Amino acid sequence: MGGVPEPHTGWTFLTNHARVLAAIADDHNVRIRDIAAYCRLTERAVQKIISDLERDGYLSHTREGRGNTYRIEPSKVLRHPAESGLTVAALLALLVKDEAYRFRDNPDERPHVQDT
Repeated sequence: MGGVPEPHTGWTFLTNHARVLAAIADDHNVRIRDIAAYCRLTERAVQKIISDLERDGYLSHTREGRGNTYRIEPSKVLRHPAESGLTVAALLALLVKDEAYRFRDNPDERPHVQDT
């Protein structure tokens, strides 16, 4: 097992919660170890973030064999008043790496991008 990732110094645009959620959106079967490496966090920090997201209804999981399959609640509204009305789906539309963005469990919840 690898060591603790080197921490980032200085400010960033995204919270660790947003990074973890985006990593899960890219792969609903991703391992905590892989999320930690991608987000440059410890596995314990990722477990805590996942717990936060589940407790507040943004995420759920089912155990499948030795792994988990995560389900994101795309219609859940973000917590901060400055993002009033912005959904998880809208946020993830900006963050996920997979161009064929999808919510596996509910394709009708895919975010729509409006051309300007």
